[in-house]
Amino acid sequence: MASPRLTRLRPLLVLALFLAAWWLAPVAVRSFSRASFSLFEAPGLIAYSHLKDLQDFWSLRDRSQGSLIAAGRDLQRHANDTDLQLQQDAATRTENQRLAELLLLPPEPGFHYEVARVILREETAWWQQIVIRKGWRNGIGNGQGVVFSGGVAGRVKQADEFTSIVELVSSPSFRVAANLGQDPNPAIYQGVVTAPFHAPAGEVRQLPLSLRIAPGTRLRLFSSKLSSVFPDGLPLGEIERLEPGSDGLFQTGVVKLDSRLASLEEVAVLVPDITPTLGNGSNPVPTGNPPGLR
Repeated sequence: MASPRLTRLRPLLVLALFLAAWWLAPVAVRSFSRASFSLFEAPGLIAYSHLKDLQDFWSLRDRSQGSLIAAGRDLQRHANDTDLQLQQDAATRTENQRLAELLLLPPEPGFHYEVARVILREETAWWQQIVIRKGWRNGIGNGQGVVFSGGVAGRVKQADEFTSIVELVSSPSFRVAANLGQDPNPAIYQGVVTAPFHAPAGEVRQLPLSLRIAPGTRLRLFSSKLSSVFPDGLPLGEIERLEPGSDGLFQTGVVKLDSRLASLEEVAVLVPDITPTLGNGSNPVPTGNPPGLR
C-alpha cells in the first residue's frame, strides 16, 4: 500500500515526467502537438465569438426606436467625417504619386486590410496579446502589422489556420521603428511592463538631446516604414515626458498609448500585396483610420 506522502507527491511526479518528456521530444513532435491543439481549440473559440455576436444583435433589437435614431444620426455624422478624410487622403496620394513620378522613384510596397474580430483576451496577458478570428487561410502570416481605428495595435505573433495570435503594441517584446512625423530621424519604440490597474504605456529611445516638450503639451509618435511592417504615419502614442538616456547621447521618452487598446473588438491586419497595382502606376499604402473598426 502506498504511503500517504507518496500519494500526495504523485501528481507532482506525473507533471515532472510529462514536462521532461515534452522537453526531450523532437522539435517536429512539439510543433505538431502545438498545431494540433490549436486546431482543436479554434472551433470552440470561433463558435463562442459567433454566439457573442448573435447576443449583441438581439440586445440591439431590444433598444428603443429613439436610441436607434440617435445612434443612426451619430453614425451618419461619423460617415460624413470619414468621407472627408478619404477625399483628403486621395488628394495626398495623388500628389505623392505625381512627385514620385517626377523624381522617378520606384513604387512602395502596398498593403490591403484584412478586418478580423477579436475572440479571446486572457486576463493574465491583457496588455500582451489577443486572439483574432482569421488565420493563414485569409492570407495572414507571422510578423504582419495589425492596426485599429486609433493607429498601431500590434503585430501577428502566430498565424494558425483559422485564428491568429496578435502581440499588442503594449507588450514588452513589441519593438518597432518610429519617428515624430515631421522629424525624419528614426527612433525605437518598445512596450513596457504594465502594472495592474494601470494604463498601457511604452517607451521610445534614441531621441535627440535638443528635443523639448512644452509644458502642458505632448509629442505624437508615429510608425516608420523603416520597420518594413508598418507604413509611415500610423499613430503609436503620445510622448508625455523625456528622460536622459543611459548613454548620455540620446533621450528616452515615456509614451502614453491609446486607452481603446483595452477594449478592442475588431482590428485590421496589413497583408502585403503580392503584385503591384497596375493602371496609373500607383500602389497606395493604407493610412488613416481603417473603415469599420471599433
